[in-house]
Amino acid sequence: MKAKGFKAVFARIVSVFLTVQLFNIGVFAKEDDVTQKPDSANKEEKVVYLTFDDGPIPGITDKILDVLAEHEVKATFFIVGKEVIGRESELRKIYEKGHSIGLHTYSHKFSKIYKNDEAFIEEMDQTGELVEKLLNYKAQAIRFPGGSDKILSYELLDKLHDSGYRIYDWNADLGDGVNGAASVEKLINNAKKIKGDKNNVFLLAHCNSNNKNTLKALPYIIQYYKSAGYTFKPIEKDTKEYYYKIKKRRVD
Repeated sequence: MKAKGFKAVFARIVSVFLTVQLFNIGVFAKEDDVTQKPDSANKEEKVVYLTFDDGPIPGITDKILDVLAEHEVKATFFIVGKEVIGRESELRKIYEKGHSIGLHTYSHKFSKIYKNDEAFIEEMDQTGELVEKLLNYKAQAIRFPGGSDKILSYELLDKLHDSGYRIYDWNADLGDGVNGAASVEKLINNAKKIKGDKNNVFLLAHCNSNNKNTLKALPYIIQYYKSAGYTFKPIEKDTKEYYYKIKKRRVD
């Protein structure tokens, strides 16, 4: 064999040997690994907490429950205590269908509930006691009417936590609390606007007597979030609190 031919054969042998070693140490992916998507396992879950304030209201709340059942979605209802009186069956229906219950004060009257910290907590306690009596369930999730912005202080936060309450504001809003007559298209577009963390959406909706368009928009909103890869979940005991900037710091 000529020297030139010998060198070519030797080089080929070396090349094969190195390729085998590279496979062995994992530099080259195995065929099975090519189809794997390691990034998907580490991708953060996208969750939307669909919430309804101000109920229960006959003719609206029950129809919302039907839509949620049809789309296999669980939500959270922040109820107003005075609305439960005479409508206890509506509250039971929410709970029995697997949705979570939150507290939204008893009177929803701003001049009364925001008079001082004690008045606010008393309103939550009053509604909480009513829920526990009817459902044998202790509701601990609360929502400030109008949101906690410029109201929540460190002192009030401590008092609420001492009472076992957890606060949930929102970072997406249908706008149906301010304008219940807004068009279905407007409500849908509003629902898509997320502030801050887009992986954890606390979506505010209402189930008042003037929220008929909310009912119409709801299937489209659910479809939008599902198609965007979101999972719907109710607010539960292990759901991290979400509240706005606290208005002042304690001076020790």
